[in-house]
Amino acid sequence: MTHFGAIIIGDEILSGKRRDGHFPRVIETLGKRGLELKWCRIIGDDPALIVATLRQTLPQDDIVFSFGGIGATPDDHTRQCAAEAAGVPLVRHPDAVAEIEARFGAEAYPRRILMADLAQGSRIIPNPFNRVPGFSLDRHHFLPGFPQMAWPMMDWVLDTLYPDIRNQAPETETVITVLDAMESPLLDLMNEFVLRYPDLRFSSLPHIGEDGERKVEFGLRGARTRVAHGAAFLKQEIGKLGLKSEQMAD
Repeated sequence: MTHFGAIIIGDEILSGKRRDGHFPRVIETLGKRGLELKWCRIIGDDPALIVATLRQTLPQDDIVFSFGGIGATPDDHTRQCAAEAAGVPLVRHPDAVAEIEARFGAEAYPRRILMADLAQGSRIIPNPFNRVPGFSLDRHHFLPGFPQMAWPMMDWVLDTLYPDIRNQAPETETVITVLDAMESPLLDLMNEFVLRYPDLRFSSLPHIGEDGERKVEFGLRGARTRVAHGAAFLKQEIGKLGLKSEQMAD
């Protein structure tokens, strides 16, 4: 099973000045391929924090998409931080130079060409919008913060570098709502369920309505036949407790 992660970088997101669109897009993009996001971190433009984050994630086997901070302005730190976290120098990448020169010609110098300085060992990710590339370092893929650039580049990475990684997400899911109930009286049932069905992903989400009405939603995810068996077991045991339940259609 391949796990996917996302790192979204930008002070403007944490301050609320800009609404992030990458998180839902990553979920959607992976979902179209039968994949799902395992984790996501949103961090500011703090070099020490970016380095610390990448030092944690680079050694892992996860495929990670990082958004933002790969430009040449003073608040763009990701290229330098990736090199520091990997323990390699920042070097001028010839393929990145070729792309930037092809797009800007003599105007690539002296500033735009700085975006060709990448962590040693990087591979470029083509940018169909303006040809300023992103880069891959091991299984981490660093993309611009601009959605119109980043999202097609993410598609390219998945389709070109990982074409065989597909259909790993749970086959189906369902939700069983226990009416007029709280979680505490259902704990024994939950524990028994996870022992009986260790192959299913199980979640419990309590709700309190504006009128004080309480209910608990049990979420089940996994292979279709196992989800059906697990749902039948839960509904049967909920009934034995004298409670009513409703099941959301798959």
